[in-house]
Order: sequence, then structure tokens, then C-alpha cells
Amino acid sequence: MPRLRQARLLLAAVLLTALVGWPALAGAAGSAHTLAAVPQGFVGMVVDEPVWPDPWIDLQHQIDLMTLSGVQSLRVVFNWASAQPYQHWSQVPSDRRSRYVNVGGIPTDFSQFDQIMTAASHDGQRLLPVVLDAPAWDGERKPHTVLAIPKTDGPYVAFVRALVRRYGPGGTFWQTYSSGRQVPIRQWQLWNEPNILAFWPDQPFEARYVGLLMAASKAIKRVDPGAKVVLAGMPNYSWIDLARIYKINGARSAFDIVAIHPYTKDPQGVLTILGYVRQVMNQNGDQRKPIIADEISWPSSVGKTTHDTGYDFATTESGQAANVKQVIPMLVANRKRLNLLGFYYYDWAGLERQNELAFDFSGLFRLQDGQFVAKPAYKTFQQGALAIEGH
Repeated sequence: MPRLRQARLLLAAVLLTALVGWPALAGAAGSAHTLAAVPQGFVGMVVDEPVWPDPWIDLQHQIDLMTLSGVQSLRVVFNWASAQPYQHWSQVPSDRRSRYVNVGGIPTDFSQFDQIMTAASHDGQRLLPVVLDAPAWDGERKPHTVLAIPKTDGPYVAFVRALVRRYGPGGTFWQTYSSGRQVPIRQWQLWNEPNILAFWPDQPFEARYVGLLMAASKAIKRVDPGAKVVLAGMPNYSWIDLARIYKINGARSAFDIVAIHPYTKDPQGVLTILGYVRQVMNQNGDQRKPIIADEISWPSSVGKTTHDTGYDFATTESGQAANVKQVIPMLVANRKRLNLLGFYYYDWAGLERQNELAFDFSGLFRLQDGQFVAKPAYKTFQQGALAIEGH
């Protein structure tokens, strides 16, 4: 399954620490001890491999620990290619047919999604799924990319519609669910980082992506009128790419929430980037629409990999912990000014393999000899999250 971290090697080099801070935000760091409690769901976590999907990991235990650490929302990939790898039933191997159900004639395997939904709902965790990656039968892929984009909008739209019918309010999943609270999905994120080649091989991306966005957004709203459509999260010069999206007729009505990946060396730079994004939104009449910072991270990869090329925000484990400690109260102090709905840290745990991708070192934990070992950043994240949530 293509992971969110697989494309990070292709992330463009962006030296955002040189940016001048947004005037209204400069110096507004705040203190966790003096900040009011944030709304439910403000603190989120990206759940990726090696935590899920992996049959050898006790997923419920890991989500229980996230919950006890102040996490209230999980961002995960709902991989289309893994759920619908076959276009026709005749293509499904006989020993695998029991895993699939019929969705509009397409064999569909919901088992991985059911697993994360069950574990998250048990703890009352909200889920933000990122729906991406076209299967081979409807995919277009190019060199230097990690996934495929749809050749046509129809199959992706049908898959998204099926997800809402299964996991949205009153969905078929809940008819057999008996493990605790029902927390239906009400936010759907359509793709990830289309403004970089790794995730969207057809550049410039905006026209084709917005066409897919508009079609899928309409399908979601028809099934669940109260659902919120989240724009694909964007890194690098995200405010410039967002302005390009706004220029396309009809784009503004196709999303309810803007998502940004404000990767930068210093925590203050996170506010700078979000401030520029807010300015673009306000200039286009979207003052009331919220932002989520759906990936914030500092890989503790310095001295551990040769693949830091292109990043200016890689650091040490102590630097990672210091940045996490600073950024949480900063986000809380500025959430109303930015209309910031929440943030997601990337990510809970990493494989941390020598000389592999820098983002393999982003986790609050490392998987070591089959055990999850906490890094210094975990303690600072936990302390900051619990403090602002009033626990």
C-alpha cells in the first residue's frame, strides 16, 4: 500500500525559515498553562505503517495509547487500489473471493478499513480518511511517482460514494458494529499532495484535480449532506497552489476545509505558512472556512540517513522534541485568528531504518526489535496535548 511517507524523498526543497512572519501572528507563541482548552478533535495523529495496516501489530492497544496521550482524531489512508484491485469478479483468485463484496459490480475488500474503524470508534476517535491511489484498471502512472491518478473520474467517485454509504451516518458498517460507540465519518479528504509530482503525475495539477474534487464532492454530499469535504493537503508553497485552485470556476464550492502541510525548520514558520494560506482564503471570500494543518512534523533523521537531501527541517531527537513542545501552544494561541480546526502530527511511529527516507524518522515512537520505543518527542507531545485539552 502506498504510504504517505513514501513520496517524501520527492518533496521539493523549500527553505521556508527565511519567510517573514505574518504580522498578526509574530511572537504569538503562548503558553500551554495559560491557554483555554481546545475543541474536541483539535489534536490529531497520522496513523501510518508500521502501526496500520499490519496484522502483527495490536492496533487497538496503539490507539488506546494515543487516546490516553491526548489524541482525539486520526488521519489515515483509505487506499482505493488496495480495496478494489480487480475490475471484474472473474479476475479474483478463487482463494480470495471470500474477502470481497460486490460494490456496483466491482469486487471490494473493506477489511482493512473495517479494522481501523472498529479500533478508532472503540475509543471515540474521529477518523479523517485520505482517499487516494487508483487501481491499475483505472490508473495513470508515470516515472518518479508512488501512486496512480484516475484516468476517468467515474470509478473514483463511485468508490468514494461507497465509502460514505458504509462508514457515514447510518452506513452499512454500523449495522453489524457492536464494539462500542458509533463514530461515523463526517470528513472526507480527497487525495494527498497533488501539488507534487510523487502524488499527482500530471502537472500542473489544478485543473484535473479540481475536476475530480468537484465530482467526488457532489457524490459525498448526495449521500451525507452534512459531511465536510477536505481539500487535499499541500506542502511547499501551498498558498500559491491554493490561489491557483481558487482561479478554477466552481472550485471554491467543492470543499469545506483547506488542508495544509506546513513543513518548515522552525515552529514559528508553521504559523507563517498558515498565515499566508489564511490570507489567500480571505481574499477569495472564504473567511469562514477553516484550515487544518493535517501534517506537521520534524524527522529526527540527522546523522541516521543520507536521504535528507531536499529538506531543511530534519533534526535530532532532542530537536524534534523541542519543536513539538513549542508548536502545540503556538497553534492553540493562534487557532481563532487562523480559524484553525486542528492539527495532525506526522506520525505516531516510524521504522527508522538506516539510510532510508528521512520521514521514516518522523514518529513519536520507533519500531525496534518488534517493540514500539518512545522517543523524547512523545513525552512533550503528550504533555502539550493533555494540557490544552484540560485533562
